[in-house]
Amino acid sequence: MVVATNSDSEEHLHSTFASRYVRAVVPRFKMPDNSMPKDAAYQVISDELMLDGNPRLNLASFVTTWMEPECDKLIMDSVNKNYVDMDEYPVTTELQNRCVNMIANLFHAPVGEGEAAIGCGTVGSSEAIMLAGLAFKRKWQQRRRAQGLPTDNPNIVTGANVQVCWEKFARYFEVELKEVKLREDYYVMDPAKAVEMVDENTICVAAILGSTLTGEFEDVKLLNDLLAEKNAETGWETPIHVDAASGGFIAPFLYPDLEWDFRLPWVKSINVSGHKYGLVYAGVGWIVWRTKDDLPEDLVFHINYLGADQPTFTLNFSKGSSQIIAQYYQFIRLGFEGYKNIMENCMDNARRLREGIEMTGKFHILSKDIGVPLVAFSLKDSSKHTVFEIAESLRKFGWIIPAYTMPADAQHIAVLRVVIREDFSRGLADRLITHIIQVLKEIEGLPSRIAHIAAAAAVSGDDEVEVKTAKMSLQDITKYWKRLVEHKRNIVC
Repeated sequence: MVVATNSDSEEHLHSTFASRYVRAVVPRFKMPDNSMPKDAAYQVISDELMLDGNPRLNLASFVTTWMEPECDKLIMDSVNKNYVDMDEYPVTTELQNRCVNMIANLFHAPVGEGEAAIGCGTVGSSEAIMLAGLAFKRKWQQRRRAQGLPTDNPNIVTGANVQVCWEKFARYFEVELKEVKLREDYYVMDPAKAVEMVDENTICVAAILGSTLTGEFEDVKLLNDLLAEKNAETGWETPIHVDAASGGFIAPFLYPDLEWDFRLPWVKSINVSGHKYGLVYAGVGWIVWRTKDDLPEDLVFHINYLGADQPTFTLNFSKGSSQIIAQYYQFIRLGFEGYKNIMENCMDNARRLREGIEMTGKFHILSKDIGVPLVAFSLKDSSKHTVFEIAESLRKFGWIIPAYTMPADAQHIAVLRVVIREDFSRGLADRLITHIIQVLKEIEGLPSRIAHIAAAAAVSGDDEVEVKTAKMSLQDITKYWKRLVEHKRNIVC
């Protein structure tokens, strides 16, 4: 008979919380020397993850946080498939191609009946934008070389409200970024000013369909018309890219008559995030070109060491198949009708939240009625308290709501923004309104922190903040609180 030792008893009979693993230091820098039971490893990690925010209450993010159980199962069934192995997983490749065709059709690409569209899946809109930018740069270089002109100073024109991935593209691929500055009450790119900045070295103008800051759609139609005039006058062929990361799955369903896509002749490529209003978990984006001629062939690689000739135009190689499959599930599960219903619900809940915030009498609403379903708002009076205090106070209820300042030249405006996703219900909207009202009452009963900011900054050794009178400017207040809140959030954002 085998007699169980004490260590065997500890390993097999005691609960995880009675074992030595929960009192051991969690490894942070070095792989541990010994193994641990699977249930203990799970419990240790699960316990730490409890300190993360609740994704469904993270109203800072546009990214999908809920999908149907059937789609969750499809994701888990395919989580071990490497998408790049196209010869081994031909059906997955076919599903990607179907998604590209459906998106191109949704965006009115000039594709004939039964003709394949030009595009691909990416890990998100950031990669899609990098690919689009590379295509524009290469097309511009080819035209310049054919004309015997230099190719050493390309630039791209955007608004100052673009997402950081555009700055990354410019820096990584050595393209000058020319930004149209914002101004108070106008927080998107001005098409007229953008076209004024276009010169012979401009590889494209980037328009945003759904600004990250306020959700507003930029006027792509006006941009196209003004750019067409300038191209006709100069002989240039400056194209447009539409960054529809947030708005690409909203405009076709809510504003079908809005001209922003391939109906406009100078729009040559469009990106959209499947993991935002495409209603798929994080990890999928899409890039679609107008025609085959808009994607230079020398950027497409052909490989055969996985079993067959495979064209590829990506910045990475291996990636999971799950999100591609999930996107196709959503397309055939919901159809046009389902997407339209969901987007209408999001807009209705955004309007309800906006009405509740306006009824407090404390805020200016900056977001527009037409655009991405979100509510961006600023305090009417920031002389005693700031939006950063409100964001900080709402965290105690579990809400994650970002507070931020606008880009140049509207950086004196500080804003709160609530993104309305599919899983944000009317009940949650009403609950958030109640909590905002409660927070306003609480901070109004507190002494102003602003009078103490200079002293606090001095104690913390912040040389950038001068000791001033109690009447500090909004720019100074915003600068201090932004730095403070960003420091507190650096583990979750």
